[in-house]
Amino acid sequence: MMKHFECGSMVPGCAWHTRAEEEAEVVRRAVEHLRITHGEDIIRSSTVDHIKERIRDDQTTTD
Repeated sequence: MMKHFECGSMVPGCAWHTRAEEEAEVVRRAVEHLRITHGEDIIRSSTVDHIKERIRDDQTTTD
């Protein structure tokens, strides 16, 4: 099952989201997004924990 993360769950008003099969890939993409879009130069382990807490199983089917 795909994993889904919405940045707006951490940064109100941000519409960016991503999905991937692996949680680690979702986290990698989210961290990259926070650096590029929101100017977060230092990503703390607590930030990674907050991302992980907000990752959901994606119920969307592609059939």
